[in-house]
Amino acid sequence: MLIPITREKFDELIPLIASAEQYQYYWGKTEDFLRRALISFVLVVIIFIVGSILGKGAEPIRLIAQIIGGLYWFWSPIYSASVQNARYRRLPYCCFWRGKIFDVYLTEEIVRTQEEVDKLGRLLKVENRERRINIDVGDKQGYLAKIQAPVAPVHRSLKPGQAVELLVLSNNRNLDRNINVTDAYIPRLNLWVGLYPYVRRDVFWDVREQLRYRYGKSKNNPPPRPRPQSRARRPLGF
Repeated sequence: MLIPITREKFDELIPLIASAEQYQYYWGKTEDFLRRALISFVLVVIIFIVGSILGKGAEPIRLIAQIIGGLYWFWSPIYSASVQNARYRRLPYCCFWRGKIFDVYLTEEIVRTQEEVDKLGRLLKVENRERRINIDVGDKQGYLAKIQAPVAPVHRSLKPGQAVELLVLSNNRNLDRNINVTDAYIPRLNLWVGLYPYVRRDVFWDVREQLRYRYGKSKNNPPPRPRPQSRARRPLGF
């Protein structure tokens, strides 16, 4: 079921400035915070040195630059989330979509590749892998998309046939090709699944409640979407 969303409501669903969930996502782990803190310190030192060279005339600019640089650890997650949101906010068409889970399975994905030198001086390429839960979602019209997320114990409850809700976005008015999807909400489990929390939770819940009372089942009957090609899958073990 596809229901168009107004631009005004869409701008609330995917905000210009980072939501609490998005800020937390980019805040990261302790090592991420320490990296940002180190960058903040280096920026303050560099700005101080440059300001000293320029003399007293540059003191007001130096003070402002030091404050901005010193707070890099704080505003960097906001900036990163805003850039991520902008990718979807540029798309002109958005719909609320409701369907069901077709399949649930695990995969291992390469999340980072780095080069290291071993004891013999050889350059080695090291791949950091992450186990992810995958859910294929669709409706009566066929397959829509695959949603991924890092594996968590709560994902044990995901089952084929469960209802799923998300936003579908595209440059195409009919949303029949080159679509993008947000993180998905599983009403039965009150669970969000996705790699990045695009959607503001509170606004989404308000929208879904309004639509639940306003609309019934869709009468549209477009041609089925193709199912994804079969692949080797691992049993669900957490």
